[in-house]
Amino acid sequence: MQLANEIPLVPATRSTLNRRFCIAPMMDCSDRHSRFFLRLFSDNILLYTEMVTAAAIVHGDRDRLLGFSEQEHPLAVQLGGSDPELLYRAAQICHDYGYDEINLNCGCPSDRVQSGSFGACLMKQPPLVAECVSALKSASSLPVTVKHRTGVDQQEDYDVFAGFAAAQVEAGAAALIVHARNAWLQGLSPKQNREIPPLKYDWVYRLKQDFPEQQIIVNGGIRNLDACLDHLQQVDGVMLGREPYSNPYLLHDVDQVVFGRQQCATPGRSEMLHRFYPYIEQQLESGIPLMRVVRHLLGLFNGQPHARRWRRYLSENACRKDAGMDVLYRAEQLLAG
Repeated sequence: MQLANEIPLVPATRSTLNRRFCIAPMMDCSDRHSRFFLRLFSDNILLYTEMVTAAAIVHGDRDRLLGFSEQEHPLAVQLGGSDPELLYRAAQICHDYGYDEINLNCGCPSDRVQSGSFGACLMKQPPLVAECVSALKSASSLPVTVKHRTGVDQQEDYDVFAGFAAAQVEAGAAALIVHARNAWLQGLSPKQNREIPPLKYDWVYRLKQDFPEQQIIVNGGIRNLDACLDHLQQVDGVMLGREPYSNPYLLHDVDQVVFGRQQCATPGRSEMLHRFYPYIEQQLESGIPLMRVVRHLLGLFNGQPHARRWRRYLSENACRKDAGMDVLYRAEQLLAG
């Protein structure tokens, strides 16, 4: 595997974030337990929360929605919404919680999100999105980014896509994160929307050429670190989602391959699991059910002997009310045959 050139890196702060490699915001996946686990693989990757609606933040249980561990930095929060005033208030709260970036969701195609008039359907209203970006920027000193698609439904005009991007650049977006597929608002499930609309990497590359000073991050269909390096020849960063979630060990050498950092030794899968044990123990002591944490570990041993035993045992036993560390110890024994 080709390695990245040695890259001088500045520690991430609120004003300077390295977006070279990001883990996408994923509903029901990117919770604080998953983020803590993925952070063990790298100090440099930029992590994202699940999408949280601005209304929920302003009116709901903020600690439950926004709480995180300091070890998760650098960490961006993704907001859903289309009301600039409500987004302004939510951004102030997110700033106070200590996030490093605020991202606006303009890419989710689910019916529930559409019914709230945000997500991918916002791509039909570039001026409104620009107003939302301006509101988010005025609420705090955090960088504001936009995650969007190449278009909606059967829209195949690059100039329409570029026009949407131009409006957000003018509004002051620090980066555009482009899922390189259209979002089909009718007839496809969210899962199908991640797989069926054809990829348009060439549009994302062209966008970077048209806006050379703007940070452009590509997302969608990226399966391995070699593909990441290929994309990084054309754009500023890559964002992966489902692949590292279902196969987290993919990240074991990301600092070396993508960020050009030297590693003394490559940690094994079991070592990564054991690094996570103190966190799991802490969560159990605070009353968090075991399954809520270990469901993010099911793919850790993908491709290894007896990985199916590992997944099956955890799935069947971690949900018990009295499940504790003994479940993990037994699952590990099953990996040995």
